Amino acid sequence: MALTPDSITAVLVGLDSRAATFQVRRYVNNFRAEPLLAILPGVALHELWSLMGVAEHALLLVSTFVVIVGLIGMLAVMLAGLNERRREMAILRFVGARPRQISLLLASETLFLAVAGIAMGMALLYLSLYVAQPIVQAHYGIHLAIAPPGTHETLLLSLFLAAAFAVSLIPALRAYRTALADGLVPKI
Repeated sequence: MALTPDSITAVLVGLDSRAATFQVRRYVNNFRAEPLLAILPGVALHELWSLMGVAEHALLLVSTFVVIVGLIGMLAVMLAGLNERRREMAILRFVGARPRQISLLLASETLFLAVAGIAMGMALLYLSLYVAQPIVQAHYGIHLAIAPPGTHETLLLSLFLAAAFAVSLIPALRAYRTALADGLVPKI
């Protein structure tokens, strides 16, 4: 078995002097006898990570808009459900529930939906990572780490919960202001 290569496509050169790095790079890039290209790995990796940072920020922006649309949809559903549940709210008030308790009930429903959405999203994420990890490792040689959420992700999830709570206050305040007779008197 001949281990002699047909051609050399890459060479790693280590220099003793950092100052000579740019001189050697310019010499290799300007070499007229053979088309060569000198690449500084640190600079190339920095450019790659800065490009990935732009893509990460774009995806964060898209996901922010998705969350906003989801919160608006949840608000619309809660308000529509509040209209349909006027009679239920009136009966709760009639049996002794205070407006504050009914508001707390509506806010807790919204927070429960938000927590359930987070739990389902996290479960789907970790299931996808678990399934994709060996495939990506085998085909591309990239290891996908499965780790618990970091501080940045925890902060984003906390912001989502705070936004869901803020959205839940709108139907809660509307239910708080609704009179007892409003739900008991049939609408014609």
